[in-house]
Order: sequence, then structure tokens, then C-alpha cells
Amino acid sequence: MKNTFFVFAFFFLGAVAAVADEKPNVVFIICDDLGYGDVQCLNPAHGKIKTPHVDQLASQGMIFTDAHSGSSVCTPTRYGLLTGRYSWRTKLQKGVVQGFSPCLIAEGRPTVAGFYSSQGYDTAIIGKWHLNFEYLDPQTGKRLKAKGKAVPPVGATIPDGPVDRGFDYFHGIHHARSMEAIIENGEVIEHDPVENFLPRVTQKSVEYIHARKGKEKPFFLYVPLGSPHTPIVPTGEWVGRSGLGKYGDFVMQTDHAVGEISKALVDQGLSDNTLVVFTSDNGCSKAADIKGLAEQGHWVSGEMRGSKADIWDGGHRVPFIVRWPGRISPGTRCSQLICLTDFFRTAVEVLGAEVPEGSCEDSVSFLPALFGKPIDSNRVGVVHHSISGHFAYRVGDWKLLLARGSGGWSSPKEKDKGPDSAEAQLYNLAEDPKEQNNLYNRRSDVVKKLLDQLASDVESGRSVPGPQSKNDVEKINLWKSKRADTGKTKKEAGR
Repeated sequence: MKNTFFVFAFFFLGAVAAVADEKPNVVFIICDDLGYGDVQCLNPAHGKIKTPHVDQLASQGMIFTDAHSGSSVCTPTRYGLLTGRYSWRTKLQKGVVQGFSPCLIAEGRPTVAGFYSSQGYDTAIIGKWHLNFEYLDPQTGKRLKAKGKAVPPVGATIPDGPVDRGFDYFHGIHHARSMEAIIENGEVIEHDPVENFLPRVTQKSVEYIHARKGKEKPFFLYVPLGSPHTPIVPTGEWVGRSGLGKYGDFVMQTDHAVGEISKALVDQGLSDNTLVVFTSDNGCSKAADIKGLAEQGHWVSGEMRGSKADIWDGGHRVPFIVRWPGRISPGTRCSQLICLTDFFRTAVEVLGAEVPEGSCEDSVSFLPALFGKPIDSNRVGVVHHSISGHFAYRVGDWKLLLARGSGGWSSPKEKDKGPDSAEAQLYNLAEDPKEQNNLYNRRSDVVKKLLDQLASDVESGRSVPGPQSKNDVEKINLWKSKRADTGKTKKEAGR
């Protein structure tokens, strides 16, 4: 057994060293509100929207079937992806940011983009930021305040945007409510109708890849698409394609964007040395008309319960596909548990580098999984978070939810649950993947173990071993709903 272990260690470390020596290009595509079941190859029984380009990506690489976003809504997931740290460690304890405010990523905090830059990469973001930044008036230089629909004027400048958080280049928007305002680097350059945004992101991403031909430096291209999030605006040539309404059409157009990016890599001879990640920031939104789609046979969350905003798996289990020619065996699957916060430490390990100081507090490398090996995790569990700030904790097959209902937009909501209902939920996902059989009042031993570990992970400032770290806020309330025993929230009652 010892000899077998050392043989594996020798070859695995050799593979990592070879990877680090080559410095692959990295393209990270993250959709906005795309449900796990919206990708046809992930939902063959109940996926009625055609996604040929994502399906092809999956056939060429690895599908992770138990991957989770850091939250069931936009901003927190993006923060976790770029910092390797859960967003609820910041002042953002629920919901999303609205722009016209200081950047949620603190100045000086390491980001994935900054890390890649330190390793000799060119870095770019083309798409949606949604992590706050300020706008300065083009005439006076004073900070603008959000008014009405809050679309900043052309010429407004940005002192704390993506180019101030590790990226060399930014072309995109802040978030959906100001989608008309197109930003390049640190300035609003024009106003453009919202239906043009997905074609714009597609075109700009392709142009960026074409411009890489012949350049010696590797690149990190982060493509946070604004689709199929609202406004659901497929362009004319896509309307009616799905036969399922505008949401299905928009998903198909989103899939087309993935295809165009993949084609650009092939056309420029870059595909073989490019690691491509495809994922989503959370589950499908109710704005897609989830009920209407289900009546037509399309289940946006596949077999899972819930959708965007919820603490059930439909809110935060996301598509996660990785293609890396010559490294990842085509058509493979991985059932190991990962979180989008894990991308940062994985990026570090791919390059054989050191984790930047003050980063990756909640990040574990999934690099071994790409080679078909077990992830060497020193993190006990993964934390989930809903739009209203309700926590859940996953360890192995067990999932503890500190909410009476969805913790989000699906029924039953917290206010729908009566005083006689269980104060929380516990599911064994191996036996009950649809989260129907609540074991909270029957398995107090499991509840205590998971709750104690969750409290430790929250209070420690990090969920993986490392230098001492602190949360940005003094108190983090684990229990957002009133507890049956006291009638008070955990915060009110004390720990």
C-alpha cells in the first residue's frame, strides 16, 4: 500500500508540476440565473431546451454533479468566486448590491484576477460585475447618487471598479438594472439598449480571444454573462427557437455565446492550452415562469427542490463543467462536493504557486478531481446561503438548513410555516435528494454536530486551516427565523 501511495503521489505531483510549467490560458464563463436543469445534458429526462454547445463542452471535459455557488443570488456568489471567501463574512448579510456604492471587495484584498496578474497573465472581465462601485460625475468629479432607474451618465468615471481589483481590462455593466450603461475600464462610454448586451459580450469576448494570437503572455478571461437573467430579451433571430417561450430562447442564445467563445479558441489555435470553466451563479429565477416551463415538460432545477434565492439545492447547486484538453479525460463526471469559492485555490495549485496572503479563507483546490482523484480537503463542510441570509451546512450526505421553509422565494416561505413546524430542516441527500423528508426532530445527534461545526466555521473567520482571519462584521446571526424554544432569534437569545 505504501508503494502504491508513493507511485500515485509521484505521478500526481509530476502532473501538477507539468501544468504549472505550461501556464494554461483560462476562460471562466459564468451564466446569470441558469438553472442546473437548463443544461440539456445535465437533465436528459426533463431538459427541453437545446444547449448543444454546452453539451459539447461537457462531452470534451468533466461534469461536476455536486457543485454549488456561494449563495443562491448574484452578488455573494461573485464575491466568493473572485476572493475564495464567503460573502457573508462582509457587511453583505443578505440580498445583493445595487451599485453607486463602494466596491464590496475591499481595497487590497487579493482576487483571482490579481493573482493571475502576479503570475504573468493578462486579465480581462467582459460582462456583468455586480459587486458595487462608485460613479463620479463627469463634470464635477463628485460622487453620484442613485436616482430613479439609476443609469449613470455617459462620461461618469469609476474609481473602484474591476480594473482596481486586479483586472487589466473591463468591458461590461454593473448589473441588470443599469444594463444600458456600458463601461470600459473606468468610464461609462455609451448607453445601449438592453437586448444588445448578450451579443455585445459575445462579440467582445471573441475579439479578445482573437487578439491573443501570437502573444506570449497567457490570459485569464472572466466572462460573467448577464443572461438568462431578466430582462429576458432574446434578439430577433432567437425568438421562437426553443418553442418554450422567451426564457427558453434566451437560454439557447446564451448557449450560442458559449459556442462562439469555444470556436474562437479553436480558430486561434488556443484551445489545446486553455482551461475552460462553464457554470452559473445560482438557480433559475421565477421570472422565467418556472411553473409554465414545467407544464411544457422542462424542469429548470432538474430533480431538485427550489430555485434562485432558496436554501434548497435548486437555489445553489449549479452546472459546473471543465474542459482542459490533454489533462481532463473527455466525457467524465465527478460527484465530489465543491463550491465556486474553490476556484481561487485551484488556480493557485494549477500554477504551483503560493496562496496570496489574506485570501482563500473558504477555498479548497479541486485540482485532483480533474485527474480523477479524491479532493484532499481539510474543510469539514460547505456553507450555503439564501437571499434572506438563511444558512445551510453540508457535510457529506447531510444537509442542515437553519430555515423553516425555502429561505427565499419558493413556497413555503418562512412566514407560511406555522409555530408547530420544525424550526429547521435536516436531510440526507443520498436517501432524499429532493429534500422532502425532514429529519431535524429525529436526528438531534447529527443536528448538533453540524450546527457546532457551522458555528465554528462562521466565527473563525475561515473554514479552511490557515493564518488567523476575522470577519468584517462583529456579529453574524446564524438563525434568521424565530426559534420554537424561545420565540427569539439566535441573535436575540445569545449563542
